[in-house]
Amino acid sequence: MNKDFVLLDEQSTKDMQSYLVRAKRLDPDGLVRLRAFGNVLAAYVAPIFSGSILDGGPTVIGLRTSELAADAEVDTLVPIAAVLDRLAKVLESGAPDFRIEVPESSQRASWAGISPPRSGWVADGVINETELTEIARAGIQEVADTLPASVGGPIAARIRGEIWGRGIQRDVRIPTGAAFVAAGLGFMVENEDVGVYFADKWVRLSSDFGHVIAREASAVI
Repeated sequence: MNKDFVLLDEQSTKDMQSYLVRAKRLDPDGLVRLRAFGNVLAAYVAPIFSGSILDGGPTVIGLRTSELAADAEVDTLVPIAAVLDRLAKVLESGAPDFRIEVPESSQRASWAGISPPRSGWVADGVINETELTEIARAGIQEVADTLPASVGGPIAARIRGEIWGRGIQRDVRIPTGAAFVAAGLGFMVENEDVGVYFADKWVRLSSDFGHVIAREASAVI
């Protein structure tokens, strides 16, 4: 495996930085899985995830891809903060290329072992950004109203899981958490139509800015 990768240009580097800043805002101690086999880097984050793949709670994964200036072979799970540090240093250095050294890591996370389908996705219409944004806002408000400041740990995680794991009215298979992650990661622009895809009990929301992938919901709002 390579110990580094080279982003295409300054704009690609800034775009990756913006994406990870948003991801860290949603999960301050979050991790990012970096995968590259060729000239495309895939960066996965999980703003909503269960403590175990067996506990039945929702896991919602964000994915953004970036073109690389040279082929690389990378597959690692590292702190978002460590990658942001390297991106900032490269942007500030004025270096002729945008080479990012992959941080050393022995991190593990249950969501990183989940493998959504790579093929077989079937398009099933679109949902407008305004609707997804409203769903996200309603969910955020419900979490705030339901969780007293004194509640934490497993109880808080269970309540958040119930809220973000419920299906939306438009299509009960799409969890509310997918709308929250799409909005939080900046994957939508105003009034944009976001594509909806399904494959083997998975749902994907896709725009020009990234993808949100989640297990289908089992209940409706």
